[in-house]
Amino acid sequence: MNNKLKEYNWIGSQNDFVDTISIVPVHHISLGRFGGNSLAGQYKNEDGCIIWADEQQNWEFAVLMDAHQSADSAELVVHQIYKYKRDIQKILSLSFELSLQKIEGKILTIFQEEEFLSSCRKVDGETACLLVLRKDKYLWWFSVGDCIAYLFHPELAGLGQYQVNQRHFFEWIGQVNTFDQAVPCFSSGMRELRKGMNRIMLTTDGLVECPNDPFCRAEKIYEAIKNQPLNEGIKILLEIIKENHVRDSTTIIAWDVNIVEEVTIPSDA
Repeated sequence: MNNKLKEYNWIGSQNDFVDTISIVPVHHISLGRFGGNSLAGQYKNEDGCIIWADEQQNWEFAVLMDAHQSADSAELVVHQIYKYKRDIQKILSLSFELSLQKIEGKILTIFQEEEFLSSCRKVDGETACLLVLRKDKYLWWFSVGDCIAYLFHPELAGLGQYQVNQRHFFEWIGQVNTFDQAVPCFSSGMRELRKGMNRIMLTTDGLVECPNDPFCRAEKIYEAIKNQPLNEGIKILLEIIKENHVRDSTTIIAWDVNIVEEVTIPSDA
């Protein structure tokens, strides 16, 4: 048994956090949740997440989901990931070169499993799904739908770069399922972190689709949290959208990674 592994999973139907802000640590990762304002009409939470972290093997793996109609599709994804937990974590225990090379193929196999596809056809609603792995100085992401990943670092911010993935609409896993098509639609990629402190942040769309648009631009999020400790920064974001009467639920997963080794720089720098 790996005593260094920290893990957490949650589905909004278990605890909806309507009118309530919750910030909990999962080892060095912060999980922030706000279920939306009941006065704005909110009465349920259809988000979900998985967080795994292994300090000894130097990786974090997070899955963030934003479902609609019900949280059942998010729950189904959590179940499917845990069904293959041993296989996934075996890949994550490899060298960073092999882990990053193999993880995407494994996720595609998991999401295209016939038993899983059959269960998806019977589920109520569908979910966006964002998976992120950080190992060594690299960040891998795999996105179905419109959840958002950010990488905050002063060098990148100075160039106006904050967001990792492009939001894509009309992609889901569930009753309507991209992986049940002849050609599944998703996006994925690999990023090298920068030297120094990097802040990785995943969020569902309640944060960016809030009335009065306090965080419609990524730079506004960065400016709000760049000088704040992790938990306090997430709390600030959730308090602001609560004050602006957001209806949609928001779930945020964030952590800091300090990179000490050399990274890619221009040849003329």
